[in-house]
Amino acid sequence: MWSRKPQSIRKQPFLKRKRGALYQEYKRDEELKTLMHKSKVKTVFQPILSLEEGSTVGFEILNRPESTVHFPTTETFYDYVGESSYVVKVEQFLRNLSIERFAEQVKNQSGNRDPLVFLNIQTQVLADPCWRSGITLELLEKYNLSPNQIVLELTEKQSVINYHQFKELIEYYRQQGFRIAVDDAGTGYNSLQTLVYLKPEFIKLDKSLIRNINSHRENQHLVELLVKYAMQVGTTIIAEGIETEHELEYLQDIGVHMGQGYALGKPMPELRYGSVPKVKMFHQLAITL
Repeated sequence: MWSRKPQSIRKQPFLKRKRGALYQEYKRDEELKTLMHKSKVKTVFQPILSLEEGSTVGFEILNRPESTVHFPTTETFYDYVGESSYVVKVEQFLRNLSIERFAEQVKNQSGNRDPLVFLNIQTQVLADPCWRSGITLELLEKYNLSPNQIVLELTEKQSVINYHQFKELIEYYRQQGFRIAVDDAGTGYNSLQTLVYLKPEFIKLDKSLIRNINSHRENQHLVELLVKYAMQVGTTIIAEGIETEHELEYLQDIGVHMGQGYALGKPMPELRYGSVPKVKMFHQLAITL
């Protein structure tokens, strides 16, 4: 005769899976703690250029942790951090590291010593009291940098729920001299509502929109709308991920203000100014004339 298994036996597979999940979470946390050391993070600087003048106006600072079992790529690392309880601690560590390493590089530069500095910030940390304690201003003063140089590049891994409260937070940072950039514009992360509420000084077009944009009409329509909007409200558009001269030429034609990507300058461990291909600068000059 058939008989039901005792409840304790039926629970064993579930408990085994639960223990396995908890163990994997523990291992991820341990790897994360290990990566929060200067020697485990490589910092690179990618130039951002004026597409009209060809000059380097600033640098985006990118921090890339070592590859590990649970974080084989930079993307998996930041995706996990954004959902974890360590997000503020990690962001503080990376902020300090970015400013310190940028200041070290500026000492060795003979050109523009006051370029814009784009720091990637996950939106949820802005409301944390530890982040708002003024430590950033103290760091900038220590390294002889100005808040007016710093652009907080908002990376929205979690959607903004209370836009009114978030707008107040943004104004708090603006009053200190910081400027705001909305990253990944044109993707699911950042809605048009974010752009309207925050009125950022910079809108960064996601590289997925820029890839082969010279031949993709759908992407062209969206980018052209964002460029028109930016012109109306006085915001600067930055195109990310420019890799070909055809992409560059199209973006110049429609009036995109700034750009970054391998066609202009690769991310490097030293501050290296980028350049717009000369043939494209001649093209741009012909348009303006």
